[in-house]
Amino acid sequence: EQKAGRYEVNFDASKLASGIYMYRLESNNFLSIKKMILLK
Repeated sequence: EQKAGRYEVNFDASKLASGIYMYRLESNNFLSIKKMILLK
C-alpha cells in the first residue's frame, strides 16, 4: 500500500499498434476506466 500523493508510471507503447485502448485506474474505493487514443 502507498501513501496518498501523486504517482507516475512510464508507459512503453513501442510494441502496440495505433488505435483506441482502454485503461483502468483502481485503488481501495476508487475505480476509473478511460479511453486512450494512440497514434504513431
